[in-house]
Amino acid sequence: MDIRITVGAETLVARLNDSAAARDFATLLPLRLTLSDFHGIEKIADLPSRLDTSDSPASAAAEAGDIAYYAPWGNLAIFIRDFERSPGLVILGRIREPLNPLTRTGGNPVITIEAAEHSSDR
Repeated sequence: MDIRITVGAETLVARLNDSAAARDFATLLPLRLTLSDFHGIEKIADLPSRLDTSDSPASAAAEAGDIAYYAPWGNLAIFIRDFERSPGLVILGRIREPLNPLTRTGGNPVITIEAAEHSSDR
């Protein structure tokens, strides 16, 4: 499933994977979230409910552009830098565009995440 992440006047396109957690995340859309910077590695936000991680690996490593769920805290993470394998990290999908709107935004940007109207293979 393709999603759109709107940061100010810019939009990023991402694709969710077919995991139970990603499907569960898709049921929460549309979402309006306030992102916080976490150590210059990821942008994080609390989700309104926990996701189903029943078919997820126990840990994952993240690359810049990955959209993930950190099960121990129940939050969404959008990685702007690569990160080592971490227990409880579940990759939900990947942003397919340059991350500039997320990396140049100061403060705590408000984003909107919604289902894209049409899937495409970009």
